[in-house]
Amino acid sequence: MTVFAVRTTTAGSAEDRLKDVKSSPRLVTERPVQAESQNISLSSRLSAYRKLSADRRPDFANAYDELVERLSVIDRGELGPQLGDSMPGFDLPDQNGRFISLSSLLQSGPVVISINRGHWCPYCKLELQSLAAIHNAIEQLGARVVSIMPDGAQFTSGYVAQNDLPFTVLSDIDLGYSLSLGLIFWVGAEIQKLYEEVGVQLEKYHGNQGYFLPIVAKFIVGRDGLVKARQVNTEFRERMEPEAIIAALRALRDDESTSNRPRHSNSLSEPSADDISTF
Repeated sequence: MTVFAVRTTTAGSAEDRLKDVKSSPRLVTERPVQAESQNISLSSRLSAYRKLSADRRPDFANAYDELVERLSVIDRGELGPQLGDSMPGFDLPDQNGRFISLSSLLQSGPVVISINRGHWCPYCKLELQSLAAIHNAIEQLGARVVSIMPDGAQFTSGYVAQNDLPFTVLSDIDLGYSLSLGLIFWVGAEIQKLYEEVGVQLEKYHGNQGYFLPIVAKFIVGRDGLVKARQVNTEFRERMEPEAIIAALRALRDDESTSNRPRHSNSLSEPSADDISTF
């Protein structure tokens, strides 16, 4: 689909209870994470986790299916900034309380922006771990990664350390930035009740009682501030593959290299198809 000062809560606690309050946390989360060391694709790991989740908590699976169906009604591939659009700027606090702006990140090169549901979300955890695995390759292509989620820094700081994330996680306070992107939704009464049952305390993580979440998305933004690649997922149990991110960054690098190549001053020919960016 083309789309606070309290003790830090460990991501595993609420995350594990999401699946089965009676099951072993290691049994619930270990299998998909182990798959990461077997060169299995992110989509395969997400799918395996989704099946395991549905087997252990069919009530969650059914509620999520209904939520995705509700969101898909409004999704015609037009949610969020489109290819070629100027990416709205942000100035958000990171896990250490320092404010980071999009403009400052773009000074050094393209930026991969990952919009995530929260530190408690197991699907986001798998996705961010996959981004960590390709972080060196992303840096070699001159780009940077940033994750944006609505949780406060007292939750994201421990999350970054626990998962060895080599990139910044920003807090989208009151979901203001996600709202500016048109990527926000109410979870609904049924999912709110299920979350409360298993200890997913969105009101504590967000600092409000709205029970809104962002629609997960990935945007690759060029140094010119324009969207070069995107994926918006109303089906939040699916995410952009790491290989697709690397391919988009390589194409962006090659495109910029071509556009910066000196041309003969006496050439009056029309540009060829190879000179026109497909991004």
